[in-house]
Amino acid sequence: MSTTVKAAVFHETDAPPEIREVVLPDPGPGEVRVRMVAAGVCHSDLSLANGTLAQPWPAVLGHEGTGTVEAIGPGVTEFSPGQQVILNWAPPCRACWFCEQGEPYLCEHALDRMLSPYAELTDGTPVHPGLNTGAFAEATIVPISALVPLPDGIDLAVAAMLGCAAITGWGAVNNAAKLRAGQSALVLGLGGVGLSLLQAARMAGADPLIAVDVSAEKEELARSLGATEFLVSDPKVHRSVRKLTDGRGVDHAFEVVGKAQVVRTAWNSSRRGGTVTVVGLGSKKDEVSFNSLELFHQARTLQGCVYGSSDPARDIPVLAETVRAGELKLAAMITDEISLEGVPEAFERMRQGKGGRSLVRFGA
Repeated sequence: MSTTVKAAVFHETDAPPEIREVVLPDPGPGEVRVRMVAAGVCHSDLSLANGTLAQPWPAVLGHEGTGTVEAIGPGVTEFSPGQQVILNWAPPCRACWFCEQGEPYLCEHALDRMLSPYAELTDGTPVHPGLNTGAFAEATIVPISALVPLPDGIDLAVAAMLGCAAITGWGAVNNAAKLRAGQSALVLGLGGVGLSLLQAARMAGADPLIAVDVSAEKEELARSLGATEFLVSDPKVHRSVRKLTDGRGVDHAFEVVGKAQVVRTAWNSSRRGGTVTVVGLGSKKDEVSFNSLELFHQARTLQGCVYGSSDPARDIPVLAETVRAGELKLAAMITDEISLEGVPEAFERMRQGKGGRSLVRFGA
């Protein structure tokens, strides 16, 4: 039988969602229905809502979430009702060229599901799942490839952040940049991903570890999570970074905002031969320019980083170990706990660069 749940439904670009009922079908072959416990509000959700990323409408956004398996479809043996799970919004197919090269985060088919409806409004209008998962709802239906079992000893609600913010930040440091102990690092942007990345850099032994944000109010949190230095962003912040690194610039600069100007700041803040890792999701209209001489002379590496260059099935258990050890502090990054009705205000905080992660707690 179908199941009716409450969801935040987005009907068009740049419009706030409506809290409406969505009708979910029974899970089909290879599918699972998950009763949601919590969902993080990620900047990628804002990028879908404002048109930076293409999204068919209407849609239920949200992709960073946890819940409990409520029902399984035919042929499902990997999960069972009552099991606690983390959503994986970019499930790899394991068979395309990229997957076979060991790059599942670049899977050709990872986002196929978001292009097809997964549910209906009560009037029969088809609804699409934002980034495959549709986590801003009391329940959702996903394929088994979009689930990772919750590791033992982790709080189910705060574990939502493992599905995007934490794995993206940790992966940027360890999978993409491969930061080594004693190397200097700069983190530009302290939202959920940036705060996760900051902690991962601390755990990797970055020194000095410089955090930059537009909000001076984030200094205390940044330092508590590992920053040795904190700077408020301004057009000349790269000069301040160089003063903190004997005039050279940092070994590793991480851009976690998704703006061309910030990418350029990361570049200007890194040393000759250093590495700039772009983690933030920006607009295709926001172009960054470099001249040929500086590319040659600076000998820097500029690289993108999708989903932390990660494989959640492999990396989430590793992250869980750091949570259990008290090294990765998930709860400390949550600055606002909200209900579904609070999603529009959470989006506005992201636009203004305020706070860390907002977490939807279902039933809150």
